[in-house]
Amino acid sequence: MEIEKDERIDIIPGSNLKIIQNKKKFSYGMDAVLLAGFSYVKRKDKVVDLGTGTGIIPLLLYSRYRPSKIYGLEIQSEMADMANRTVHLNKLEDKIEILNTDLKEISKVFDKNKFDIVTSNPPYMNIGGGVINKENNFAISRHEIACTLEDIIKTSSFLLKNKGDFFLVHRPYRMVDIICLLRKYNLEPKEIQFVHPKVGEKPNLLLLRSSKGGKPELKFKKPLYVYNEDCSYTDEIYKIYGIDKENINV
Repeated sequence: MEIEKDERIDIIPGSNLKIIQNKKKFSYGMDAVLLAGFSYVKRKDKVVDLGTGTGIIPLLLYSRYRPSKIYGLEIQSEMADMANRTVHLNKLEDKIEILNTDLKEISKVFDKNKFDIVTSNPPYMNIGGGVINKENNFAISRHEIACTLEDIIKTSSFLLKNKGDFFLVHRPYRMVDIICLLRKYNLEPKEIQFVHPKVGEKPNLLLLRSSKGGKPELKFKKPLYVYNEDCSYTDEIYKIYGIDKENINV
């Protein structure tokens, strides 16, 4: 398969799958890998990943769980094209489908209450938060320009069956907004895990599972630490990536 200027083909850690990336545009980060590691999926499940970017989360979920079907929704045509070419590169057309569509128009694409799992690694910055990057695709990926947190949560609720799960990675400072919106759309927070750079440092990510129509009970998983004191990765990070310490490249 030919790749375009500034693109490269990488091996996804812990798998034999490949992914097309473009460092000058946008490529996946650790937060996507952590979300896939936090999520759990059954083989019979139908899954949707909202804001799939270059398709990393569908690929990771397929490599670990082999669900029956995964859809990746991406509004940016260039990103969706890269993700589609990655799917073809791995010969997974029957298992993963990338849709270049606006999630706010989801009712034109899918019927309500049809999916078991929804995942999302959305833009973290609300409008007015942080400096907006001049490169449009960076801006859309990092700021709530094309969709808001509420759009993501509302869409997830629309897609999920009763008792279906929504897995989200986000910033801890948005936690109150997240929980309020989840309950507004009948998604009950069930499990949360905070991700810390090191022991003693405040968390910079949160991982959250919510259940549609679930009963109120939020369980806290033990904190996840990314780095040891010597700045090496912790054993937990190696485990999530699914590769040996000597070979990790994150």
